[in-house]
Amino acid sequence: MVRRIFALLACAVALAACQVDVTVDVVVEPDGTGLITVAVVADADVVRQVPTLAEELVLDDVIEAGWSIDGPNPTDDGGLQIVMSHPFRSQGEATNLLQSLGPPFTSMELGRGTNGDVTTNRLSGRLVLVDGFESFADDELVAAVGALPFASQIEASGATPETSMSVRVRALLPGVLNEEATNVEPNAGGVLEWDVPLDGSVLQWQAETTQQPGEGERWARPVSIAALVALIAWVAFMTLFIGYVAFARFRRARRYRQRNLPA
Repeated sequence: MVRRIFALLACAVALAACQVDVTVDVVVEPDGTGLITVAVVADADVVRQVPTLAEELVLDDVIEAGWSIDGPNPTDDGGLQIVMSHPFRSQGEATNLLQSLGPPFTSMELGRGTNGDVTTNRLSGRLVLVDGFESFADDELVAAVGALPFASQIEASGATPETSMSVRVRALLPGVLNEEATNVEPNAGGVLEWDVPLDGSVLQWQAETTQQPGEGERWARPVSIAALVALIAWVAFMTLFIGYVAFARFRRARRYRQRNLPA
């Protein structure tokens, strides 16, 4: 689905000797839900060389898979931009969405687990483009056209993914960063960024944070404790009150019986 968009844009860029930039953002909320966003920007040269590019982008499969589409929209400098986003409700759904992106995103996984009060968020995967532009062609596309579209023209042009495009993946995780288990430094906003190699080399996608006792849920613990204390106090008060009422009734009944005893 999404990789077909990469394939079409990559082919257009390679043939036109232009540039396309892909950015994938993974945002995880404190409760484990979140959003994955894929932004693809083709520069103005691509649009000039392939003026029908916007019409040739078929997004039906992407929409059917639950992605929201913004675009294609023109950029300020005359280029073209598409933004695709998909929310997730669990680590498993996030992992499936990341896997659906295809190369250069390989064995991508968002892990999340809780041990006592500590919640751990973990990213793992391999960022690698093994077969150049051919990596973007899925089995259905190859079966339909026999090979990567314009494969011979791309080869003749000498274009490579490394010279024709850039891919970056960013992640924002809740909690405190475990630097030993993370292979990039966060920027000033706490966002982790990986520039994906497109020359066949491998970069590990690796990050980990911990939430103690639960970033974004710290209010819940004191509130629940306060509620428990209030409940105990209420039960104690009601016990004393009921005991007092019962004792008062007993005393009144005793006095009544004493007044009515024969002299």
